[in-house]
Amino acid sequence: MITIFKSKADIPEVLELVILNDVYFNKNTFEMLDERAKKIMQEIDGVSMIGKYRIESKFNKVVLDIDRLSTGCKTVLNVMYNPDKVFCIKECGENALDILYGLESGQVYCDYPTISFDMTQVKTVCQGNTSIISNYEELKEWWMA
Repeated sequence: MITIFKSKADIPEVLELVILNDVYFNKNTFEMLDERAKKIMQEIDGVSMIGKYRIESKFNKVVLDIDRLSTGCKTVLNVMYNPDKVFCIKECGENALDILYGLESGQVYCDYPTISFDMTQVKTVCQGNTSIISNYEELKEWWMA
């Protein structure tokens, strides 16, 4: 289950907040990719990983460098491979959010509601209080409070 912070003030000082997911992925996460990444890339961007740093596009099977993944896909991979950091999810589309909310662990930040309709359960942190939320409407209310 992912942990959601809605205020930067709630993020513990020992955790780094990453706002620029593209840059972080291109400098760090891309080196960590393994078999788990293939499924994520296929589900979010519809691409096939054909080498350590290459993907095949769903459009005309064009081969691209891995830095051409969408920001949403990079964000999900950042969260998945870097559980000791908090990643901003403002640039995630619905397809990325659906995968993100299903991750077993990870930490994310956004100061406005960015919720998958398919969410099951998340941990929320606000003003030192943590709670487990299992309902879309309840999570939306928490975010708006």
